[in-house]
Amino acid sequence: MAAERSDPLVSIRDAKLHYRVGGALSALRGLTNVVKAVDGVTFEIGRGESVGLLGESGCGKSSMGRLLLKLETATGGEIVFDGADIAGLKGQELRNYRARTQLIFQNPFDAVNPRYTIRAILAEPLENAGIAKAEHETKIAAALELVRLPQPEQYLDRYPHQLSGGQLQRVVMARALILQPDFVVADEPVSMLDVSVRAGVLNVFRDVRDRLGLTAIYISHDLALVRYVCERTIVMYLGKVMEDGPTEDIVHEPLHPYSKALVAAVPVPHPDQSHDPLPIGRGAPDPRNPPSGCVFRDRCPKAFDRCASETPLLREVGSRKVACHLF
Repeated sequence: MAAERSDPLVSIRDAKLHYRVGGALSALRGLTNVVKAVDGVTFEIGRGESVGLLGESGCGKSSMGRLLLKLETATGGEIVFDGADIAGLKGQELRNYRARTQLIFQNPFDAVNPRYTIRAILAEPLENAGIAKAEHETKIAAALELVRLPQPEQYLDRYPHQLSGGQLQRVVMARALILQPDFVVADEPVSMLDVSVRAGVLNVFRDVRDRLGLTAIYISHDLALVRYVCERTIVMYLGKVMEDGPTEDIVHEPLHPYSKALVAAVPVPHPDQSHDPLPIGRGAPDPRNPPSGCVFRDRCPKAFDRCASETPLLREVGSRKVACHLF
């Protein structure tokens, strides 16, 4: 992985998303009133690249996805999309950005209006984009064919509750793709689906990404899923990047202690083989009161004195970047 991409579609520079929470009671308990959901994150995404954002619940990966789509306003830093700082987008420029960037939701049943038919759900983005109604049927049919929903015409007059989770997630994908976006954020898109249908939806995602040349962020807590769809992985913990590099390198030789713990947690489908789980404890600390220095130090089996006093910088280590004082 090159340190900098020559023609990135997306550039994130020291991005921050801080929330004010709690009040007097939190202060009495010694907790701050700020949660740093994203705290000084920097990376780039090349055109046509698929990047996984990986980490436990609360690590900041979904917040980062919302920042990228301008669904949240950054507290600090800069996010540049195709040469333009998205913070300054307004009016028609913002509408164009919305058309070029799309989100695939975690729960398909929460992502659609239950009172709309599938036809109306898919027509909505076309109407918002000002596309002539005469073109709607053709574009809807093409989008459903793209996500491999067989005999799509049989679904158009149905309502969401009349479809299975896998079928509806394909409809949600079709809606995200119907305007032919350049950039897609997929936020745990198969976590709410039965295991039996996950592989089919993931295969559709990979096929569509490759056919359309999409740039994509795939958000997940599951390393095995990220490995299946992404050539590069960014590991996050408590709002910060721990490691950034080629997915296969991280899988086979993780560098950061947190990355090692995530790899060790992946089940091995062989009775005579297993990873040795790392002793990192059961859960992350309260995000209102993170550890000083390295945010992972209170769970890290390799922590030493410097980890408590100095925040590690993200440094280049071969093909990767790692935020750890061991490197």
